[in-house]
Amino acid sequence: MAEAAAPTPQTFDRTLNAARSQGRRIVLTNGCFDVMHAGHAAVLRAAAAAGDLLAVGVNDDAGVRALKGPGRPMAPLADRLALVAAVRWVDAITVLEETTADVLIERVRPDVYVKGADYDPDAGGRDLPEAATLRALDVRVVYVPLLGGRSTSEFIERLRREP
Repeated sequence: MAEAAAPTPQTFDRTLNAARSQGRRIVLTNGCFDVMHAGHAAVLRAAAAAGDLLAVGVNDDAGVRALKGPGRPMAPLADRLALVAAVRWVDAITVLEETTADVLIERVRPDVYVKGADYDPDAGGRDLPEAATLRALDVRVVYVPLLGGRSTSEFIERLRREP
């Protein structure tokens, strides 16, 4: 079960340290989770299946604006944290204050890092900004196939166009 919607770094770290001391495999994923949809659920479900404990970093509001542009996020950080924390596969949640997950990856040192296939360079996706950090720490990367038509940005644009 996930932590409260206002996680502390100490609670997050304690959860990971306890799991690690028990020999559990830690999986990490991160994202904006601006408007939750079935694509997010698919990534979270697949991430949870890749190990024993799923840790999730949620971009703060400034990070979402930097990554997605003005007018984003649509939902404030507290709401996005509450929604991700409510997902049954999520065991630990933290705020990601940087625009890349490098610092979080170094902090967590996960066994597995999971992202959507839009980041899989072997499938024509863009390369992960964190690729060098992941290689240096020898973290296994798993790419989850995307569900067609489940883009947050496209969904928001459709809403803005329709009367």
